[in-house]
Parts: sequence; C-alpha cells; structure tokens
Amino acid sequence: MNTLLIANRGEIALRVMRTAARLGWSTVAIHTDLDVDAPHVRAADRAVRVESYLDIDAVVAAARESGAGYVHPGYGFLSERAPFARALAEAGITLVGPSGDVMDAMGRKDAAREVAVAAGVPVVPSYSLDDDPATFDYPVLVKAAAGGGGKGMRVVHRIGDYAEALAAAQREARSSFGDDTMLVEKYVESGRHIEVQVMGDTHGTVLHFFERDCSTQRRHQKVLEEAPAPTITAAQQAAITASAVALAEQCGYTGAGTVEFLLDNASGEFYFLEMNTRLQVEHPVTEEVVRVASDQGRERVDLVELQLLVATGEPLPFGQDALTLEGHAIEARVYAEDSFNGFLPQAGVATHVAWPGEEGVRVDHALESGQEVSTSYDPMLGKVVAWGPDRESARNALVEALGRTEIAGLTTNTGFLRTLVASEEFRVEAIDTAWLDRNDVPAPDDTEARQLAAAALVPAGAAGPWQADGWRSGADPAPVRVEVGGELVDVPTQPAPGFVGVTSAAVEVVLRGQRFVFTRPDPFADAAAAAGDGTLLAPMPGTVLAVNVAEGQEVAEGETLGVMEAMKMELALTSPFAGTVTSVAPSVGDLVKLGAVLFVVEPASAG
Repeated sequence: MNTLLIANRGEIALRVMRTAARLGWSTVAIHTDLDVDAPHVRAADRAVRVESYLDIDAVVAAARESGAGYVHPGYGFLSERAPFARALAEAGITLVGPSGDVMDAMGRKDAAREVAVAAGVPVVPSYSLDDDPATFDYPVLVKAAAGGGGKGMRVVHRIGDYAEALAAAQREARSSFGDDTMLVEKYVESGRHIEVQVMGDTHGTVLHFFERDCSTQRRHQKVLEEAPAPTITAAQQAAITASAVALAEQCGYTGAGTVEFLLDNASGEFYFLEMNTRLQVEHPVTEEVVRVASDQGRERVDLVELQLLVATGEPLPFGQDALTLEGHAIEARVYAEDSFNGFLPQAGVATHVAWPGEEGVRVDHALESGQEVSTSYDPMLGKVVAWGPDRESARNALVEALGRTEIAGLTTNTGFLRTLVASEEFRVEAIDTAWLDRNDVPAPDDTEARQLAAAALVPAGAAGPWQADGWRSGADPAPVRVEVGGELVDVPTQPAPGFVGVTSAAVEVVLRGQRFVFTRPDPFADAAAAAGDGTLLAPMPGTVLAVNVAEGQEVAEGETLGVMEAMKMELALTSPFAGTVTSVAPSVGDLVKLGAVLFVVEPASAG
C-alpha cells in the first residue's frame, strides 16, 4: 500500500485524503498543537505532530517516521518551496509536484518571464528598476519577483507615488517571502484574469484542462472563480491554452500546475503573468466541468488522482483529444472576514455551522460547529462550488447555496459573496480584475434579520394569560413589538427562514449567508461611559507590526501610530485628531485581541 503524507491542513488536506483513500492509499496528517483535534487529523490513518507547517526538517522527519513514500504539499505553506522539494528528494521521498529546479525556474516571476519568452509566450511589457521612473507609462504595477497571492504588489498611478509604493511592496515582500526583488510592469487597467490548468507526466506529455476565469478579485486576492472563461472567444481560448502547454513543455513540467494570463479588455491581447507550481485553490471548478472519454462514457476528472498517478511514474492515461467541457461551474471562497466593515479578519468559535448539500453543489471545507478559528492560519474556511448546464443556472445555484450557508459565532464573507454573485454586474460578466477595488458591494438590509430576532425573543417572555397577543376591542390586532438592537420591531407572523441564536447579551441571526448581531438591553449593566474618541481599540485580533509613537509625543491628525496585521492584511492605526499620545499599550510582536486598547490620544484643545 502506498503511504501519502499531506503536508497541509484544513480543507485541502481533507480533499487530498478523500482521493487517496478511494485509491487505497494510506494517509498521514501533520498538525501543530493548535490543530491537534482538527478534522484533517481525525480523517487521516495516522497523525504526526510538528512545531510548524513551515518547518522543512520537521515535515521531512514526519514523512520518514510515518513511512510515507510520497508527500502531497497542497497549496500554501511549503507547496512551492524548492528547498522542500530537494530535502524530500535527498530523503528518498517523492514530492507530488514538480522538481526543485522547476520550482526555481517558475516560482520566481523574473525567471518565469525568461522561460515564457523562450517558449514564445507573450509577456507584459516591463521596466527596469534602474530606469528613470519619469520615463514610465503610468499606471504601472510593482510586484515581488518571489511568491504570489497578491503580497508585495502595488499599483502606481503617478510618479509622485512610485517611491513610497515601491518601498511598501519591498517591505511586504521581505516579510512574506524573505526576498524583496521587485519587477515593474505595465498595469492593465481593465483586464480579465485567465488561467490554464496543466498536467505533465514524466514521459514528456503535457495536457491542458482548459481555462478558468478568476477576474473577480480584491487587491489581487481571488474571490470568485469560474470555468470555462465566459468572455473569451474560441480563438483566444485556443491561443491561451496552447501557450500554457508550450510554457510547461519549455520548463519540463511534471504534475499539476497553473499558468496565469492577463487578458487586456481594450486590445484583446493576452500576457503571461506567472506559473503556480502546485494545485490551485480553485481546481474544483475545473474538475466540475472537464470530462474525459472512457469505456464508461464521459467522466469528471480528478486532478489529485492524476497527480498521484504521475508521482508514481505512470504516464497520463489519455490524450488531449479525450478531454472536453460540459456545463459551467462557479466557486466562492468563504473567508473569516467582515466584508462590509473594511474586510477586517475575524476570529472566534464557530458556534453553529451548516453547509449546503443539494445536488449540483460541491463544498470543500474543514469547518464544523464548535471549532475555533484563529488568526494563526489563512482565513479561508471553505469553498462553495455550483455546477449547471450553463453559466446562468450555475450562478443561480450558487446564490441559493450561499444563502443556505450558515456560520455563527464569527462573521464571514458569505453574505457578501451571495450579494456579489446575485449582482447584475456579475450576471452580465462586467466584473474585471479591478472592479472590486473601484466599487462597493451594498450590505444586505437588516430589516428581515431584526424581525427574525424579534420572533425568537417572543417565547423568552412570560407565558400565560398576561402574555401580549395584540388583541384590541373593535380594531385590528395591535402588533406585538420587541426591542432588538435598540429598536422596537414588529414581530412577524411568518419570519424568513434562517439561524437564530439567543444569549443574555445578544441575538445572533444568520440570514441568506449574512450574520447579524443585535445587542440586548441589560438592566444590570454598569452605565459607565464608553471609551472616548481618542482611544484606539484593536479592530481585529492580530499581531502588532509597528509602534511608531511614544507616550508624550505630539501627533497630527491622521498620523500613523502603529500597524497591525492579521490573516494577510495590514491595518494602519491613525490618530483621529491632532494631540498628545498619553498611552501606548502594545509592543511590536504582541498578539492583541479584538477590542484591546492600543493607543490613547488627548486632543490638543484639551490642554
């Protein structure tokens, strides 16, 4: 029996384990102390503790200890680290992925660009860091040569912002990748992000599994993905997929990889962006629409199964002509974040979790009721994927599925996703890569949620003959009203379906994916005044990256007092007015909780 160690956690670890188990492989999970009872640990045949998912030596040792001959890296963590690939090779363990040399060639944007040029693949026009910024044709994009995921990237619209944007991108790149080498390229203001799924074996064959459109993104972070791409022509599809195969062949690629392109809406030209040398988060949409001809008919592909097949040295079992497309699929990434409040990361215990389960909807997740969500790892909680015979049916199915997704205890972006998928802009395919950076998605109205909360509070009152029932002599019944979040709300006779949780302090409602929390009046609460405007509280749980001021220091309105980070987001904490800093609570590196007092500023007029 082959033994596979999954060097990852969460939903991707579970997804890999499902295929491995179906194929008869034994599975090994790794975990930190935070994940000792996580779903992926319970699902594996064996589990090994490590200090960190990023510790190469510890992960290789875990593979040795468990007798694993293969390691699947998932995505993130060590999945694109060439030293990890080489360490496994030296230990005689097979990485389910490309070699360290290929990772070096394609994992860096500058080196990958050279491979693309050699393969005859079009690349984005670029500038040298030695060039005079005054000669650039703005806007330009400065981005880290190492890594990805939107880290170390800044769009610069005018020369006056270039130096600051470059410094910020370099600082972020150093923190994220340990490498601040930067590229400067033409920035396409209206474009579509098109990527091609490729798979290569050790016998020289490279196949493509068609394309995905990942244009719905915010600050270079993907939000929705779909397959096939809805706006490209047949000629563009043929050219882009052929370019992806040529690039993979040029670098001798093996395993699953994704070649990413930017399609300029103005010119129709496409440019190579980068290659991800791993399985992508959005691979399910490809699996849902690609069919392979077999003796049993046309079957869905399983990209993880093909990864494992290639890793064992077997050739891909079919050719390009056997692959076709059927229907349309759209994926939504569910994150622990408050999308209608600055996209601030969230943490806490998921007190209630219910995922949709109807036919045509696939959910890859590792979140269950009672599970704690911390800021230590990526904020993605799961992926909801809907398939339909055409794009509109898939879109409608996803709207319904997101509306039935219920996560309480912490705020997620599910309601935001549902609103976005239901929007006219997404329906007519008008959302490009910068749309979410230019436009706001309207927050759902809370009227129905308040009514649902009111209906839940009625049974909490005293029962019996004195309970209000709205009866009035000679008139229509008076409405029964309940205070919800400081407002009197008429109790509906038939409230909308949704989840309601009631405590002595608040009523929590999850309606059509969106979480609402309404405070309840507490007659015993101390009526002490809230913190003044000069008190800056932590708007999210996270890590303090910088403390820029000291007690007694004079500051101007808007001056940055400190910077904190959580779940891939940096947030500057600025002074609300000119004045004097009277308290500095945190130090650099501190882990702070939501609502913790960080700084206090006394206004200048007070003295």
